[in-house]
Amino acid sequence: MSNGMIDPRGPRVGASITAVLLAAVVLLGASTAGLWLLTFILLSFLLGTLRGAEGTWQGFLFKKLVRPRLGPPAEMEDRRPPRFAQGIGLFVTAVGVVLGAFGVLVAVPIAAAVAFVAAALNAVIGLCLGCELYLLMRRTGLVRA
Repeated sequence: MSNGMIDPRGPRVGASITAVLLAAVVLLGASTAGLWLLTFILLSFLLGTLRGAEGTWQGFLFKKLVRPRLGPPAEMEDRRPPRFAQGIGLFVTAVGVVLGAFGVLVAVPIAAAVAFVAAALNAVIGLCLGCELYLLMRRTGLVRA
């Protein structure tokens, strides 16, 4: 949205999709297939970091397939906390991908599991850990408004 506000259900749907993909990486374990899937997820987080959660392929699916079937949101939310959360997901998955690329494949499912916990919390109960961290950092002055 141009005013910096987004439908909060979009990032939650995106987190649901991402959680499923991350669970698949965990199940694939320390393998090159897991590394490739985690790399795809990393690229998704990169899009979210650069363009906001609504600018990802998951955001596109929400906009085209899910939102038309829903009523208007009860309220809108600031797009900055979910975007910050995408950056945290990018960092966590990047650690797994870089270590995996250097032969430490055990890091792939570990990074995926860490990211899965955050995505699943958002998907299931609406608790966005990265968003909460953003808000805490904003209150303490580490992030400017």
